[in-house]
Amino acid sequence: FVSTVCNFMSHEKCLKNVKIPCSCIAPSLVRVPVAHCFGPPGHYKRKFCTVCRKSLESPAFRCEVCELHVHTDCVLFACSDCRQCHQDGHLDHDTYHHHWREGNLSSSARCEFCKKTCGSSEVLSGMRCEWCGILAHAACYVTVTPECTFGRLRNMILPPNCVQLFSRNFSKLHCFRISENLQTESDEDDDVDGSTQGSTKDIQISTDSSKQTLKIFDGNDAVKRNQFRLISVPRIAKNEEVVEAALRAYYINDDQQEYELQTFTQQVLLSDDVINRNDAAEDSNLGSVFRESVPEAWIIRAKPKDEEVIRIYPAWLKVGMAYVSLRVNKDSTVQTVIKEVLPLLGRQTECLQNFKLVEVLMGSKQVQRMVLDNQELILNRLKDIRKTSIRQMNQTRFYIVENSKSIVQVNLFVGGLPPQLSPEEYTNILKEELAIKTNVVSVSHVYQAQGAVVLQISCFSEAERIYMLVKDTVVNDKPLNAVVLPAVMASKIPQNCCPLLVFVNPKSGGLKGRDLLYSFRKLLNPHQVFELTNGGPLPGFHTFSKVPSFRVLVCGGDGTVGWVLGALEEIRHKLVCSEPSVAILPLGTGNDLGRVLRWGAGYSGEDPYSILVSVDEADDVLMDRWTILLDAEEPAEGAENGIAEPEPPKIVQMNNYCGLGIDAELSLDFHHAREEEPGKFNSRFHNKGVYVKVGLQKISHTRNLHKDIKLQVDQHEVELPSIEGLIFINIPSWGSGADLWGSESDNRFEKPRIDDGLLEVVGVTGVVHMGQVQGGFRSGIRIAQGSYFRVTLLKPIPVQVDGEPWIQAPGQIIISAAGPKVHMLKKSKQKQKK
Repeated sequence: FVSTVCNFMSHEKCLKNVKIPCSCIAPSLVRVPVAHCFGPPGHYKRKFCTVCRKSLESPAFRCEVCELHVHTDCVLFACSDCRQCHQDGHLDHDTYHHHWREGNLSSSARCEFCKKTCGSSEVLSGMRCEWCGILAHAACYVTVTPECTFGRLRNMILPPNCVQLFSRNFSKLHCFRISENLQTESDEDDDVDGSTQGSTKDIQISTDSSKQTLKIFDGNDAVKRNQFRLISVPRIAKNEEVVEAALRAYYINDDQQEYELQTFTQQVLLSDDVINRNDAAEDSNLGSVFRESVPEAWIIRAKPKDEEVIRIYPAWLKVGMAYVSLRVNKDSTVQTVIKEVLPLLGRQTECLQNFKLVEVLMGSKQVQRMVLDNQELILNRLKDIRKTSIRQMNQTRFYIVENSKSIVQVNLFVGGLPPQLSPEEYTNILKEELAIKTNVVSVSHVYQAQGAVVLQISCFSEAERIYMLVKDTVVNDKPLNAVVLPAVMASKIPQNCCPLLVFVNPKSGGLKGRDLLYSFRKLLNPHQVFELTNGGPLPGFHTFSKVPSFRVLVCGGDGTVGWVLGALEEIRHKLVCSEPSVAILPLGTGNDLGRVLRWGAGYSGEDPYSILVSVDEADDVLMDRWTILLDAEEPAEGAENGIAEPEPPKIVQMNNYCGLGIDAELSLDFHHAREEEPGKFNSRFHNKGVYVKVGLQKISHTRNLHKDIKLQVDQHEVELPSIEGLIFINIPSWGSGADLWGSESDNRFEKPRIDDGLLEVVGVTGVVHMGQVQGGFRSGIRIAQGSYFRVTLLKPIPVQVDGEPWIQAPGQIIISAAGPKVHMLKKSKQKQKK
């Protein structure tokens, strides 16, 4: 058997056990309406549409927050049944139920209860909870207790009831800080595409002479947008058959007697026999549907009713799908409905003025709420909705809601401002550039060192206006950026919960960063996953500033890790958890710190779930960080030789190593090559090839760096051997995993550790020596070990710190320990616990 509405297939003997709701009644089963977060259409192999259950051969949408996949022309019929990741003042509750999503499981997926295979690559099959990941057959999942405990990752997930976000006017992409540059088409384009694509996917234009294809609109809104569905019906067809086919196309499960077809001229088809009316008067405008004189486009309309039964949902119920059915007639107003409903809900003693009736349209892209006027006639309201769209009527609910003073508070992070200004100066800049209204906008936090503020806004329209304006505003030639931030209610976080704050650099590791962003949003709460190209690490640390205990996962190269550790150092004093432990998912080229902490040489597509389990089981270790003071003196030749005027002393932080001479020169040439053609540098293999090519060009350099610099270690002068490069190393991995210090024991020095408070100083004689170190045939020349270093540069020399190279003018370089050691997470050697 095959469902004529949603294409569900079943054996005859299995029909009595079918538990899957049809797409036409799915909206009525939604517990809490939550809109989906759709990115741009894409191609998804071996996936199936949730609405029509067919495979996704053409471009389709996927939700960035849950596992919903849907055709572009089916998206309007998808339920607003996304995961509820935060509280927004509507239907909030602290008990979380399993959030089941059907199908699109791997064919090896096994049911948690009967242990048999429940996945399939041929059809939509099997159920999965999108919070805890539990898998089950459709027949087995109904026996599961409804409460969800968030599964194996429960201690890492930021519980949704601890997150608050008022987001009425913001799109879901803005709420979850998903880059808009992903959006290749606007919503309007998507809608129009949906109408035209629907025609070719569902029904090919029939070449069968006994069939005819009709365009069906479901209301005025569809006509205005030119969104139609195609149906194929026999040329000899009763009106009821055409109406039934039209209702099926719009996933409506109502009695066809309640609907009728109209032409664009609003003429109702009166005759029962739509097609076979050749005996009717020849001059009749209604003629055969398929004559050239009559359009082949029709609108399906609901017949007017004198009374009907509506469902009223009490908004204060925290669980369940309870509703009250109420019969209304042409005299029933919103006020009379409230009056009749309250006794049925046991609230008859309460005053009518304390309640309101809210109409909720549960669209897949947006959930719209509208408070109805007390004097409005209910039947008129239903008639208006159906006139607009009978599909929307199927997705509309009425909630009875208690009146309460709703507090609007939108937190907006604004970055890119000039650093080191006072709160008053920042307020003045925002007044000048954004014309902020100080009666509804206040500056709640100021990050002077980073040039950023957090605004607290108590008006939705003002928040939206500022957000849109910031994106087009430039201050001191620097564009501003804005991020909508959720509020984390730290007091609600369970004691044993240590949420994971995830930073992903989507530019690292080719396109792997983008895929990881998508995976981590699905496995965790998307509010704990931050994209570093959207405001840097600061919005994430601010969001978690009140969380008593959390860990950090940085997905990127060593430069990205340094960026996050630097931001953590600057904001540490404002965090309740001032020393969070940091794990690394290496996406860069060298990934030396990732290697030392056992996270591997680079991400190569491992299962993101396994990575999170490894982070949960990782060991806490300490690591030294170092401060490098660069103090350039006036160069003797002046600026005529292309040397820039000396800058005031600047400070940089170092985690891995600092190189002077040939090592930094190769990094600089690679850096220039990458800046010229950034598109080519998206794979580790290509990047390393460029390094080799650059190195071969420097192979004939002379060894005279020791003549151009002087080294002082712990106040003692150190004589340098004949070298071309000098490298200070903090970790036992350099240049993509090479051991520059070497493993042989030496009585002069202690065995290096990443937390010993000491740096090792090593020399290399040239490119050939560096190549031998990389190949593991030699180690560097051990020069010194200490905790305080002064390097005097006698001429301009290339310098690189953690892969960031530049030419340093003559002067002093001072390297010393940077404050407290940083807590890192080292991957455990033990096997993962299930």
